[in-house]
This record gives sequence, C-alpha cells and structure tokens, in this order.
Amino acid sequence: MKAMIFAAGLGRRLRPLTEELPKALIEVGGRPMLELVIRRLAAAGATGFLVNTHAFHEKIEAFLRRANFGYRISLSREEAFPLETGGGLKKAAAFFDDGKPFFAYNSDVYSEMDLNALYEAHLASGALATLAVRDRLSRRKLLFDAGMDLKGREGGAAAPGLNAFAFSGIQVISPELFPRMTEEGVFSVTGVYLRLAAAGEKIKGFEDRSPFWSDVGDLERLEAVRLRAAAANP
Repeated sequence: MKAMIFAAGLGRRLRPLTEELPKALIEVGGRPMLELVIRRLAAAGATGFLVNTHAFHEKIEAFLRRANFGYRISLSREEAFPLETGGGLKKAAAFFDDGKPFFAYNSDVYSEMDLNALYEAHLASGALATLAVRDRLSRRKLLFDAGMDLKGREGGAAAPGLNAFAFSGIQVISPELFPRMTEEGVFSVTGVYLRLAAAGEKIKGFEDRSPFWSDVGDLERLEAVRLRAAAANP
C-alpha cells in the first residue's frame, strides 16, 4: 500500500517558527509532524510514500535521509510554487502505478482516528475517494446524504436532509481518479470531488468519531496538539 503526504504548505500562520523550518518539520512530542504521519500510515500498512514539497525542500529531504525509516520514500518537488492538493496529487500520479487505493494525508494533521477502518470502508464502497470527515467547526463544510455520498458544499443550493461535515485532511483514493482529473495547474482536490459528485461519480465520506483531531495550522492549535500528545505519552 502507498501513501501521499502533502507537505508543500508555506505555514505562514506559524511564523516565526516557519521562517527557517517547513511546517512539516515542526515538532510535536519531540518528533516532527512528518515523522508522526509516516509512522501512523506505516502502522496502517503503508510501505511506500510520496511527499510533496515546496519551501525548504532540502531540509525535508535531509530529514528523511537521516531518519532512515526503512520504507521507500520519494519526493515530488513543486519548485516554482505550491500546486495545492489537487495539482500536487496530479503531478505525483505516476507514483501510484500499482492499481491499488492509497492514503493521502496532510502533514499538518494530528489525528487519532482508525486509519484501517477508513481504508476498509473505501474498499467496501467502490468509491473513487473516501474522505475522513468530522462534526466540528469549519467555514468550509461538505454536504453528505444519509449514505455518506458527497452532495455538495455548505452554502450552496438548499438541499434538505443533508448532513454537514468538515474534511479532516485524511483520505483514501483509488487511482481511477487520475484520468478524471481534467483540472490543470494549481487546484484543490476538493473541487475535483465536488465536480465529480455532481456528475454522479461516487465520492464518499467516512465520519471520524475519534477522541481528538486537530491541524497545527496556527500557533494556538499547535500548542493544543502538543498538550494532547504530551498527555497521551507522559
């Protein structure tokens, strides 16, 4: 099983920490977030990894070389500018050449969800993608029907009976998605999902009810994650 880790973000809201360090190497519990994500995915069965990078590419490359995780870890450098999740995923498509569904995971996400359950749900549904979603505060919630099929975005056309969830930055994707990605350049994969769902393609949600989820997108949330990690590993 393979996995893509999105690590090309600039981390502007984490300054001054990210003035000399990529967000993916910010430490939680004494380990960089990128390491925590790799180890979580490996525990779920991933053995091949693709990490996309932009700023501080050399520092991420050097960290992975020093860490020597024992897995195949490739880098997809977005040298000129970040391509966002959709553009970054499309650029890396050739890595996922085994025909099997793979994880995609934002490197700034700290999660306690069951990744194996997410993967199994994806296999059972036959969806193009299965998104881990959560009932939490967000300004960009997605709408799902009772069967957790993606139906749109909150704030769009009125649609009674739909449930709003926030995407957790963790997903399983079938490689059959790639030929359906007609977008070019810089774009979000969420936009791809909304377009495909509107056309009748199966994009599923998987509700994450685990005790804790947070990204480390700003200094306040980073501190909350560090406290959580410290409590879990006293």
